[in-house]
Amino acid sequence: MSSKGGGTALSRANYRLASDTEKPKATGIVNEKLLSDYLHHVFPRYGLTSAAYRKTLTFPDLEAHLEHLLSEGELTEDSRDQAAEGRLGPFTVVLDHTSGFEGLLFVDDDLLGVIGHSNFSSIRATTCVFKGKWVYEVLISSQGLMQIGWCTLNCRFNQEEGVGDTPDSYAYDGNRVRKWNVTTTNYGKSWAAGDIVSCLIDLDDGTITFCLNGQSLGTAFSNIKMGPGIAYFPAISLSFKESVAFNFGSRPLRYPVEGYKPLQDPPAADLIKANRLLGYIKTVLSTTIDTQEERLVEKDSSFWQLQGEPTVLVTLAHIFNYFAPLMCKVYLVEDVLMNFLLGILEGGGSVDEHPLIQQLLDLFWLLMEDYEVNECLKQLMMSLLRAYRFSPIIPDLGFQIHYLRLTTAILRHEKSRKYLLNNVLFDMLRSVVFFYIKTPLRVKEAGLEELIPTTWWPTRFDKEGRDDNEVKEESADERLRRRAYERGCQRLKKRIEVVEELQVQILRLMLNNKDKGTGQASRYIFLNKFRKFLQENASNRANPTVLCPPEYMVCFLHRLITAVRSYWDEGKRKSVGSISSEEAYVPPQLFYNGKVDYFDLQRLGGLLSHLKKTLKDDLASKANIIIDPSEILPSSMDDLDEDEESGAAQRPLGAAATGGAPVRPSWLSSPTLGRANRFLSTAAVSLMTPRRPLAPPEKVKVRTLAVEQRTEEDIEGNHGNDGLLLGRPLEEPDQPITEKSLLEILDGIVMMYNLSVHQQLGKMVVVADDVHEYAVALKDTEEKIARCPNRRGDIMDELLKSQKVFAEKLNHLSRRLAWINATIYSKEKMLDVYWLLRVCIRTIEHSDNTGSLFAFTPEFYLNVAMNSYSALKNYFSPANSMDELPGYEDTLTQLAAILAKHFADPRIVGTDIKDSLMQALASYVCYPQSLRAVERIPEDQRVAMMRNLLAPYEQRPWAQTNWILVRFWKGCGFGYRYTRLPHLLKTKPEDATLPSLQKPCPSLLLQRHMAELLRHDKDMAASFLNSVLNQLNWAFSEFIGMIQEIQQAAERPERNFVDTRQLKVCATCFDLSVSLLRVLEMTVTLVPEIFLDWSRPSAELLLRRLAQLLNQVLNRVTAERNLFDRVVNLRLPGLESVDHYPILVAVTGILVRILVESDRQGVARAASVLLSDPCFQLHSIQHLLGEGEASAAGTDRKHFSLHAYADYISAEEEQKVEQMLAFLTEESKQAAACTAPTSEEDLCPICYAHSISAIFKPCSHKSCKACINQHLMNNKDCFFCKATITGVEDYVKPLGS
Repeated sequence: MSSKGGGTALSRANYRLASDTEKPKATGIVNEKLLSDYLHHVFPRYGLTSAAYRKTLTFPDLEAHLEHLLSEGELTEDSRDQAAEGRLGPFTVVLDHTSGFEGLLFVDDDLLGVIGHSNFSSIRATTCVFKGKWVYEVLISSQGLMQIGWCTLNCRFNQEEGVGDTPDSYAYDGNRVRKWNVTTTNYGKSWAAGDIVSCLIDLDDGTITFCLNGQSLGTAFSNIKMGPGIAYFPAISLSFKESVAFNFGSRPLRYPVEGYKPLQDPPAADLIKANRLLGYIKTVLSTTIDTQEERLVEKDSSFWQLQGEPTVLVTLAHIFNYFAPLMCKVYLVEDVLMNFLLGILEGGGSVDEHPLIQQLLDLFWLLMEDYEVNECLKQLMMSLLRAYRFSPIIPDLGFQIHYLRLTTAILRHEKSRKYLLNNVLFDMLRSVVFFYIKTPLRVKEAGLEELIPTTWWPTRFDKEGRDDNEVKEESADERLRRRAYERGCQRLKKRIEVVEELQVQILRLMLNNKDKGTGQASRYIFLNKFRKFLQENASNRANPTVLCPPEYMVCFLHRLITAVRSYWDEGKRKSVGSISSEEAYVPPQLFYNGKVDYFDLQRLGGLLSHLKKTLKDDLASKANIIIDPSEILPSSMDDLDEDEESGAAQRPLGAAATGGAPVRPSWLSSPTLGRANRFLSTAAVSLMTPRRPLAPPEKVKVRTLAVEQRTEEDIEGNHGNDGLLLGRPLEEPDQPITEKSLLEILDGIVMMYNLSVHQQLGKMVVVADDVHEYAVALKDTEEKIARCPNRRGDIMDELLKSQKVFAEKLNHLSRRLAWINATIYSKEKMLDVYWLLRVCIRTIEHSDNTGSLFAFTPEFYLNVAMNSYSALKNYFSPANSMDELPGYEDTLTQLAAILAKHFADPRIVGTDIKDSLMQALASYVCYPQSLRAVERIPEDQRVAMMRNLLAPYEQRPWAQTNWILVRFWKGCGFGYRYTRLPHLLKTKPEDATLPSLQKPCPSLLLQRHMAELLRHDKDMAASFLNSVLNQLNWAFSEFIGMIQEIQQAAERPERNFVDTRQLKVCATCFDLSVSLLRVLEMTVTLVPEIFLDWSRPSAELLLRRLAQLLNQVLNRVTAERNLFDRVVNLRLPGLESVDHYPILVAVTGILVRILVESDRQGVARAASVLLSDPCFQLHSIQHLLGEGEASAAGTDRKHFSLHAYADYISAEEEQKVEQMLAFLTEESKQAAACTAPTSEEDLCPICYAHSISAIFKPCSHKSCKACINQHLMNNKDCFFCKATITGVEDYVKPLGS
């Protein structure tokens, strides 16, 4: 607008008033007297109240009249100078980014927000004070290690010492709740993210005080150093990724303190002007000109409408000529405009009932220059966000609701909303804060004691199913307390739901796709900004300072799910044939058609560039997508190592996408401001230069644009253009799903969960764990009080003190847990996560149907499917049972089918995702409910899963595979019905919810599949057992080697400790040995003919190898006063699982099966092989029943005996062991009597245990059959001459030789 104040610039050519179509415009200006009365009413002269003394006022005179009014009461230059007394430095106070810092720091554009980027960075302000009383505020964005306060110019800081660590610096540390001035003492309260610290210095009395959220923490320091040359700067030291924002007075102080001045003077003159001009605007809004009766009429301003009445418009234009420039200043926007707009909404009711704000925004866009409106809206949203973020929590969440309602009202205005979405909400602000509800650390201040007067805590947390043996009837008193607590929780939840509903309204406004009157619809602007937000968080995982805090992500995710589902179901009602949000999924073509950018995220089949090269023919035949040949060839070797995905490039440490300027995303430092253009480093080293410029965007034979350039047509498509769904494979049904933009947002929601939401859900559950631990401690203390004898008053006093401490802590934690359950773990939030799980399952199923194109699916879909199920099972309150989720049984079965099919899917190449799938399946089969789901999947899938599990163990994570097979067996093996090992029963498990500590739940169905596969596929059976025996040999040998080292270390006098990592590896090798033995037990039980039917190839060899390993294990473990005994008796922490019982009963189970439960021929073969093994020792078998020889020195030692484990081993099992021992005793006597001595020349030159029985062709070298058969399983070369063996024949020694 070229001029203001006249009637020449009242409208813009491209702008239509909201009410133009509703009411006719006035055709002329009112008569002179009425106009004069109106103008005098709007712009009264102070002291001139009588109309008789008033001069006639017209529009030509109005500018001078207004100038005179605004000049009244202006501050003189002298008063300005006086205000600055006692202060040195520039009028505008900011952080000193030129010389006043130490370490690495990010500083915001406004030089008020800062984030630490090294061990302990320090920075001070540009202004200091030497006289008077001064205050500044610090907005705490993260609650970590920081020291905030004052320092002099002489203070020298480094990476170890900061503010408060030198003589002339003073600091408060709310993380450790201490004050610092060289030495440190306890002081104040702990701070939390969202708190405001006020730092006060009184240089008249020489004291420093701190306040937290307006409450004084008391005088921290007195008699501080003062005098000539001493002046104090505001200063802070903060550790890595901690962040704050300062307010030296550029904005109104949230908690002003009487008698203390902010370091930066408020704009007093502008403040007076702005308030006067606002008063004039209010008068215009509440005054109507009645042209019929020629009088002025007072009316309710809330119903004022912007009509084309020239008198009113010209009057407002004159006001805005002065008001508009003032509304570009942050102090005035926050103090004047925001408070005025909040006052409009103060009466309550829905935002729709307050149309005045919409009319005022119309007025702003009409009478202010675009750049003025833009700056005003930006500052207004920043002030609102700051106010929302740093408002104290009160029981009814009144402050938060107040600010959210105004935010909603502003975003209802279409033009303002689009400007903010395009330029502010994701570019300059941490707008996701609007969807966050912070958790109070200080329960009392949040008013939770009044809201939840009665506390209660559960004493047992059941993760899946219910254990009838542990359920106890609660007393009447407990029931009353629990119900009162639940009522309090419901009251709290209802208040939180009000905030959540407002947050969803804000998102629904951003997702509006019908507001096309002023250009591109809001949803498409939001979609492009949302994708860039995801890219910031996905591409900077190694740099946590750049990331959106996970606690914000959790709340944002839930609100976004609610908003997307509401729009999805609205579309379903309008579009016949489309699916409801309950059946939502992401179609597979989004993953390969290049329309959606997945940055540098890994695909199931590897790098996108590799997939384009290897699957280009499949893309052409299945999806009609042609890859440009230039896309397939890398431009340099460097490209092979870097991300080649469409439109993405790595930006180390937040480097700018264009050039090397140190620009970083919107999550750094300040609670509101985002972009920082200063990276401060005392080392003067730039960490921000990208390795190479961005790769060109992917060239597919379709129109592909960068994210910010996409339009509605590119996303939704039209006239035969499928938009995001280009390239539909034949397997995908040809039916509408929903609006395509919602599909991309849904894809983004899944990505968000994977980036940080799951991690945060696991982090917050620690509060429930704390409640449980304190509840157990309190119960234990109360039991001790009941048992404490009356004569021990000293013990009783200590117990009563402990009881009081535990009870107070539980009262606090139970109220805090109520808040967390309402905001994070409520039933509604659980349903959101469950919905996300089902979305991922359906998406994976649809992608799987595309065959080879499944490789394009991003890995995070499988991760989210596994993690969301884990969250539902482990993190959500027991009050929200998984069994009550709709379709839960079917979902479990679908997930089981995905895990069973894809853990060995050749289309998946990533090592990490394959390991995750294997671990998820291993955990899945430990719980009865999920194991039954595995049994419910189709038989062909079950058999295929078992076939993959029985494949040779080499080249894959065999330990997890073995664990899965063991879980199928646990509960069926010899003495294998325990949950915890007998010797560990008296100790408390670290986590009773671990999969390994679940009760045995064997699967007879899957055992049957395993038996059939091994019985009918002889080659697979041989290779499987060969690999199991190899791994057992390795694991047990490693274990023995390690316990030898441990024993030696324990016996050395100069070193009486052992590395904990070594102990852990040792225990793992032992556990692996036991589990491998159990798999052998399962195999020999289910399919004994593999070992005992010597018509099968390799049967005899496998039996000999088995016997050899069993004898080795028995000899090592049962030898009297041996190495194993000594290490077990040390009872070292970390080796708790190492004991005689688990390994000996596993070996016994195998021996009993082949020597007692087999047919006559099988028993004979097993006995002959076992007895012929040179390592066989009968006393090892006798040791099992405690019948071994006792050493002379240890006759009183307690021996291991299976008889001692009557609770674990049945009488029938004991009887079989006794029968086996008797049989072996008799057989060994007969074998000793019949065995003829063998000359050394006739023994196998490899093992020296058996006679020579085989001759190799063509080289004619000889060995025993066992050695050559075992050798040929892995190698075809002769032992001796390395010639290739073409055949093996039986060898019989000639009689005469």
